[in-house]
Amino acid sequence: MSSSTTNTATYKFNHTMFRIKDPKVSIPWYENVLGMQKFKESPGGDFTNYFLAFPGGFGDKANASDDEKAAIQLNREGVLELCHNWGTESDPEFKGYASGNDEPGRGFGHIAVTVDNLEAAVKRFDELGVKFKKRPEDGKMRHIAFIYDPDGYWIEILAQQK
Repeated sequence: MSSSTTNTATYKFNHTMFRIKDPKVSIPWYENVLGMQKFKESPGGDFTNYFLAFPGGFGDKANASDDEKAAIQLNREGVLELCHNWGTESDPEFKGYASGNDEPGRGFGHIAVTVDNLEAAVKRFDELGVKFKKRPEDGKMRHIAFIYDPDGYWIEILAQQK
């Protein structure tokens, strides 16, 4: 038995990672469509990880430099890591990654983003040409939408509770 202790009440869900085909497509999409900001880029041997988040999650460090944000990355929640394996963007044989919502490989479902005004966000997505999986007026669940990112991952859009 270890004499160390830990308090699970202090644990945070820090980030999730998507593999992407082309960072020149995906990063601007997350920045321009969802309003996230890339604050860290971490190249590896044959891949690069990009870290994005909503600026408000950095609290009083929202206007800090990218280096300062990267230094406190593990103290916040809601980070999206995009992993680009070099060469996929120009490989004509590359078929894309499994989103987790189709066979084979069904498993992972989606991430969710809350917005201040669902109707206005849907209108904005329409104006930006964003592809929808489900619009609020479709089906029984009228309080949600699902959009696709450039790699086919589903993003659930929900109105924030007031």
